[in-house]
Amino acid sequence: MKNYLKHDEWCIIEEGFHADWNEITESVMSLGNGRMGQRGNFEEGYSGKTLPGNYVAGVYFPDKTRVGWWKNGYPNYFAKVINAANWIGIQIELEDEKLDLANCHVHEFRRTLNMKEGWLSRSFVAMLPSGKQVGVTAKRFCSLTHDEGGVIRYCIKPLNFDGKLTIMPYIDGTISNRDSNYDQKFWQEIHRETGFAEGYLHLTTVPNEYGVPQFEVVTGQKFSLYKDGASFPFQALPVKQEGFVSSRIQLDVIAGEEIALIKYACNLSDQNHAREDLLAHAKTYLATMAEKGYEQLLREQIEAWAQKWQQMDIVIEGDVAAQQAIRFNLFQLSQTYTGEDDRLNIGPKGFTGEKYGGVTYWDTEAYCIPFYLSTAEPKVARNLLIYRWKQLGKAIENAEKLGFTGGAALYPMVTMNGEECHNEWEITFEEIHRNGAIAYAIYDYIRYTGDTAYLGEYGFEVLLGIARFWSQRITWSDERQQFVMLGVTGPNEYENNVNNNWYTNYIARWCLQYTLEVADQLKTAEAERYATLSQQLQLNEEAEFGRFQAIIDQLYLPESKELGVFLQQDSYLDKEQILVTDLRPEDRPLNQKWSWDRILRSPFIKQADVLQGLYFFEDQFEEATIRQNYDYYEPRTVHESSLSPCVHAILASRLGMDDKAYEMYLRTSRLDLDDYNNDTEDGLHITSMAGTWMSVVKGFGGLRVNDGQLHLSPRCPEQWQSYSFTIRFRDNILNVHVRPDGTVIENMAGDELTVWVQGESRSIPAAVVEAPEEE
Repeated sequence: MKNYLKHDEWCIIEEGFHADWNEITESVMSLGNGRMGQRGNFEEGYSGKTLPGNYVAGVYFPDKTRVGWWKNGYPNYFAKVINAANWIGIQIELEDEKLDLANCHVHEFRRTLNMKEGWLSRSFVAMLPSGKQVGVTAKRFCSLTHDEGGVIRYCIKPLNFDGKLTIMPYIDGTISNRDSNYDQKFWQEIHRETGFAEGYLHLTTVPNEYGVPQFEVVTGQKFSLYKDGASFPFQALPVKQEGFVSSRIQLDVIAGEEIALIKYACNLSDQNHAREDLLAHAKTYLATMAEKGYEQLLREQIEAWAQKWQQMDIVIEGDVAAQQAIRFNLFQLSQTYTGEDDRLNIGPKGFTGEKYGGVTYWDTEAYCIPFYLSTAEPKVARNLLIYRWKQLGKAIENAEKLGFTGGAALYPMVTMNGEECHNEWEITFEEIHRNGAIAYAIYDYIRYTGDTAYLGEYGFEVLLGIARFWSQRITWSDERQQFVMLGVTGPNEYENNVNNNWYTNYIARWCLQYTLEVADQLKTAEAERYATLSQQLQLNEEAEFGRFQAIIDQLYLPESKELGVFLQQDSYLDKEQILVTDLRPEDRPLNQKWSWDRILRSPFIKQADVLQGLYFFEDQFEEATIRQNYDYYEPRTVHESSLSPCVHAILASRLGMDDKAYEMYLRTSRLDLDDYNNDTEDGLHITSMAGTWMSVVKGFGGLRVNDGQLHLSPRCPEQWQSYSFTIRFRDNILNVHVRPDGTVIENMAGDELTVWVQGESRSIPAAVVEAPEEE
């Protein structure tokens, strides 16, 4: 665990340059706007420890996975998130020396991510090997109001010399991924072009053998120069090479004179523009940005973020570390996905790194949808559900590859376009509980919004496909005289190919039950639509629903009556039952220190498994049952998945275990800021950041929805003086302020409604609407 970033309520601040941890800081300082994003790399380049990263939403490359252990049903390719053209580049030369902090003596270094206003800044004084000293200040942002563009203001001042300063703003398309095989490049040039103080690079992804369309992106730059705040005439020599465009400006400077470069850039993808229009649109796009100018674009950025914070901010009084952490998580999550485009989803690394590949995991349904349900308009969560509906055909194809028939649907563990593209067999074939999370998200959405129309429009088709999969995947055991599910991997990925994972079995049974309930609802409320769907989906109601009900009635769920717990899987108790407290510090994290064989034979749990099910379905269990299982499994859980601490925090709050809840909150909220698992350098854990919000609102705040009404059971950690959060519920926007001595709820928008607090109903008056002042 590292603790080098300064605690601040609204900013992430690095004081002094920590070169050994630069890749961690680059991840933490990442920027995005839903369409594009980048890691917190230096503009002037850096030959030290760095992971360059610029990303364009929806753009990927199908990397070959068919290797020696390929089996039938195995994905043909791995969808790789690829590094796109580097648009932030500004090469600086002082006489004949390049500015590179790896070769300089650096002091007065400060790097700041301002989360309130949505920008990244950096300032430093560098002494080059020749003894020349320069001061640099830089600020950049990915624009929310122009979400295919970004802006940089880069200022350089010679401090102890007069001489030649060369500035080269550039776009570099010759980039690759760190994990590329043999430095493979994923881009090739279509066209390059330069003009005075501007340049454009039109790239396409290289051809592939899997039928995945090639993507085209035009990256452009346009810039202006200022001397001590005033514009001045300058000459710019165009530089064009394969996959690279730049302009070279050479200036005579004197000590104390500041030169400022304003660079406007854009990434236009063929996902949003016709290919033949990409270049022309890029020129228009940059002309519009440049006409507005840096200061106006910055004002728009600040205002756009102010509106976001008004909807989602959580205010914690008395604990700066906790306050900073929750805002950091909200900031990164919100700049990754805006909900405007139902073709997009929330990648586990967002725009912060290239690890994992794919943009869609079950994380979206289990963790992110609750966040968007409460902090954004309903269409945002609805779009995430529609994303899966649109890929139902591919989910059916995925199931067919594994031998399933009759419209059974297996949603992919990892995908870009609906096809499975995860390249580990124990995940691809076995971690099928992901289907359950997708069904649960539909239930969660309906419960929260009351939008039952979604079921007839989209939801039932998805539910039936998933139920058909479970119906075929579950088999009858003559030995047990019950239905069983064999050869699975549960949420705890430190066990593979196990039989009767309790969570998978339970959520499969629930899916079958919920599908039957929805069918009954549609028969009553939308009989004509149900009849149409039944015909389209070739539903044999008597046979299929009969089997669903048989499985519901007779599915085996492993448990130990002696211990009073549900068994994670059939043979869990055969393992040596040692606890996390028995591990030596040098053994952690296990996934970096132990062999996979040793991990699989151990009792240690990567993330909530049985407890994931108790979190989802807590209203179906007595508190004593939840407590018994929590007390058994949490001491065996190493929390080496970013998705783990939040579930434990929520359940601990439910059980009144305040110290444990707070411990788990800090772990989930500061996971990346403090590099708990020694992996932040690869990128942030974006989807789990929704779990941080859940830890506060569902955990400490106790938010639940029962029978269409909002319930709160607030608890205030003793480390906090108070906290408040804003949520949307149906037609209302509520601010909930929790103090040790009570809870105040203000209706910010909407009519009067009833909210249950600690089991007692409260009538919350309608929002007060101020009449506009008469002129």
